[in-house]
Amino acid sequence: MPYEDYELIRITVDHGICRATIDNPPINLLDQALMFEIDRLTQEIAADGAVRVLIVDSADPEFFVAHADVALILDLPVDDITLHDHLSPFHQVMERFRTLPKPTIAVIEGICRGGGSEWAAAFDLRYAALGKAIFGQPEVMFGIIPGGGGTQRLPRLVGRGRSLEAILGGMDFDAATAEAWGFVDRALPPDELHRFVDKLAARIASVPPKTVAAAIRAVDASLDAQVGDIVTGLRVEDQLFRETLAQPEARQRLQAVIDAGAQTRAFELGDR
Repeated sequence: MPYEDYELIRITVDHGICRATIDNPPINLLDQALMFEIDRLTQEIAADGAVRVLIVDSADPEFFVAHADVALILDLPVDDITLHDHLSPFHQVMERFRTLPKPTIAVIEGICRGGGSEWAAAFDLRYAALGKAIFGQPEVMFGIIPGGGGTQRLPRLVGRGRSLEAILGGMDFDAATAEAWGFVDRALPPDELHRFVDKLAARIASVPPKTVAAAIRAVDASLDAQVGDIVTGLRVEDQLFRETLAQPEARQRLQAVIDAGAQTRAFELGDR
């Protein structure tokens, strides 16, 4: 049976809709264990003919996914800063998720920064809670650039200027701004968010799966014709991410944020 033995994701399937709820206390950190479960879920959903739509939300109302594990980033090798012909492991996981042949919907009610925001950008649809959801790409503040697809997927959603504001400024932006920019498809009051998404998912699940898949392929073909091949951009991003990570100042900044209490609830919920 699929969907067994998950420790960080709660999974239910009903009427063609799979709901995956992230539950990785204390802050839903995108660590290696959660990445493994996301990748496993992606592959099981792809193979499950009973599932027509995937909804991902969070068990923690204050965090969707806080960000990628900084300690994991610091452990990445820095002795190779050449352009690779292959995708990085993180990019591979995100691309498998992005190209999942079934609609994916993110329900974002809390903090969603760094790698969490990059994962959100890989969904087909994103919906956020007004007054609660917070987005950000703070990597440059620590001397690196986004390394999980942020420099490639964000511009496709919000354009070059807004992407550079988010990435170079490293500042948070709220759900209303994310909706105005086009990063999320709708920003809704918290008490309306799940009701709207559930209704939408039920409508999609009622459509023949081949029709849904064809519609997605057609939309993607239109975008690909305009902006080219995302994999090439991801390879460039990966090279530049590793290049910036190799800088001593970047590693010092990353270590300093851990030493300052990062990845604890108090730190992540504080004013940034």
